[in-house]
Amino acid sequence: MITWITKTFEELTTQELYALLRLRSEVFVVEQQCVFQDMDNADQLAVHIMGYDDSLDNELVAYTRIFGPGIKFDMCSIGRVVTSSRARGNGSGRKLMEYSIATVEQRFGNVPIKIGAQQYLEQFYRSLGFEQSSEMYLEDDIPHIEMIREVQA
Repeated sequence: MITWITKTFEELTTQELYALLRLRSEVFVVEQQCVFQDMDNADQLAVHIMGYDDSLDNELVAYTRIFGPGIKFDMCSIGRVVTSSRARGNGSGRKLMEYSIATVEQRFGNVPIKIGAQQYLEQFYRSLGFEQSSEMYLEDDIPHIEMIREVQA
């Protein structure tokens, strides 16, 4: 079972900050072999969503950061979507995104949400209601597309 914790940057403990930066580095830098500046001075403006797996000694296994409109995009956004390799294949990524979407709606209302998605995950994000809104572009040499989840009825 995953326990979800949502905090602003100021509310994060040093242990939580270390864990989320470690998870992001583990997946985005090491696993995906992508050298990039992960710490982009946007974490301070984000709401951080952390998923801790009770069966793995409360290890941080899932993470996103969400932004209000006008910070990363002109609308609310979800970014740095990451799950640990130890938590894949059991629906953790879907639960993470569903929780993140619900958190955006709780904090900002029923609003459109924009993401910059790795292109190979397009079908996954489509299954959550996102639609492609840009041509493919390279970000850190990885194919990406922008996607928008319109206001849901």
